[in-house]
Amino acid sequence: MAKMYYEKKRSFKYAFIFLLPGLALLITFIIIPFLSAFYLSFTNQRLITRLPTKFIGLANYKKMLGDDLFWKGLANIFKFVVIVVPFQTVFALALALLVNKRINFTKFFRTVYFMPTVTTMVVVAVVWTFLYNPEGLINLFLQKISFGAWQPVDFIKNENWAFPAIMFMSIWQGVGFQMLIFLAGLQEIPISLYEAATIDGANNWQKFRRITLPQLRNTTAFVIISTTILAFRLFDQVKVMTDGGPNGATYTVVLHIFNMGFRRQYIGYASALTVVFFLLVLAISIVQRFVLREEREVS
Repeated sequence: MAKMYYEKKRSFKYAFIFLLPGLALLITFIIIPFLSAFYLSFTNQRLITRLPTKFIGLANYKKMLGDDLFWKGLANIFKFVVIVVPFQTVFALALALLVNKRINFTKFFRTVYFMPTVTTMVVVAVVWTFLYNPEGLINLFLQKISFGAWQPVDFIKNENWAFPAIMFMSIWQGVGFQMLIFLAGLQEIPISLYEAATIDGANNWQKFRRITLPQLRNTTAFVIISTTILAFRLFDQVKVMTDGGPNGATYTVVLHIFNMGFRRQYIGYASALTVVFFLLVLAISIVQRFVLREEREVS
């Protein structure tokens, strides 16, 4: 009994040692900044000012209720999440199924599909800004396949096209990461399951529906939750390509926080926006985790 207690205590010690670096990063870059933002949200703190910081209670949160730009940005980001997350997840699974097959040049295709993910978003946004130009390759391609019927559109400056254009570019840039996760999940599925299904006379669709999808439940849950969190952080491509325009069509909450905090230097108000947005994303992630877990248990 004493030996078991000693082994358990030693295992706990080693586990804590291995957890320490990650815990230190979590505290340094998430917990402390959040607590700092929470404190500043109750003050009138400015970025650069000679005036002393004052405690103003819930004034920043009350101001948020009447902030039309905040609500517009929140509506846009929800629209972005609702469209991008399902499409990116489906495309990622399709690509993973494709590159998981034993065909020639599989490694080449895996590299090509994953390359946009490791490219800096700023670089990707600049390249796609040129592609979306009225004289860019996308308009040229659409003109060619429509035999001249397509009229060139400035996607970035068009209020109806700007946000869909950013969505399409974001799906293209991020799908490689989800593909890699799905690919890892696919390679963990025992080949014996497919062999048994083949003997039983199952076709490819039945194998996918009865074997592949159920075996990928945990992977799919992780992909959906992580993609949702990344989608809510939409900022880089909007900042580079449209800066929230035209006419607020691509305005987001993170861009609003940036503008309030660094352009207008309202650090207190920007902190209140950050706290509310952080708690909102956290709550959505927890709900997603709970719902997906319930589905796995029912299945």
